[in-house]
Amino acid sequence: MAQAMASMTGIHASTRLNLSTNGRVTVSRSAFTVRAQQSSTEPETTRRAMLTLVPAGLASGSFVQAVLADAKSIKVGPAPPPAGGLPGTLNADQARDLDLPLKERFFIQPLSPTEAAQRAKESAKEIVNVKDLIDKKAWPYVQNDLRLRAEYLRYDLNTVIAAKPKPEKTALKDLTGKLFQTISNLDHAAKTKSKPDAEKYYAETVTSLNDVISKLG
Repeated sequence: MAQAMASMTGIHASTRLNLSTNGRVTVSRSAFTVRAQQSSTEPETTRRAMLTLVPAGLASGSFVQAVLADAKSIKVGPAPPPAGGLPGTLNADQARDLDLPLKERFFIQPLSPTEAAQRAKESAKEIVNVKDLIDKKAWPYVQNDLRLRAEYLRYDLNTVIAAKPKPEKTALKDLTGKLFQTISNLDHAAKTKSKPDAEKYYAETVTSLNDVISKLG
């Protein structure tokens, strides 16, 4: 920043008394003269700052070059194989048909007929366990458990039925249709919060479950 310095020796002021011919005295003052001198401190400071930044820039550039020299390349492997190439990606490659009704959507991991039969038995046990929720009149929980397990059960039974011989396939289809009708009735009873109806359709559901599970082998 430029600084103006006024030199005391550069300020001149004089006063004169003049006597005119008519006897009047006049006073005249000469103008002040001010000399400005620019300080040389700021240019010197700027030059010093620049000289300080140059070594810092050279040092940082050397550091970056050293880091780049020590950097190792990262090897990227190929994409995993489809249908569960890595742990936790079993459903990653499965298509989702969102235009279909919920019970017809493909969102459950497919299993072999033997594994599907085993998972169907586990779903049947979970459906039987809703009796405790019915006794407590916990109707939202009854509906949630029924709908969740019924979806797994439907999907796995379709897998098992598809692998059965034609004579067995027809009989198992009929039993499955009756089972899901009783489950639907039980769900409606829970929706209307009717304990007598819930107990009635629960008993029918357990009977139908036993008939279906006995055919799975």
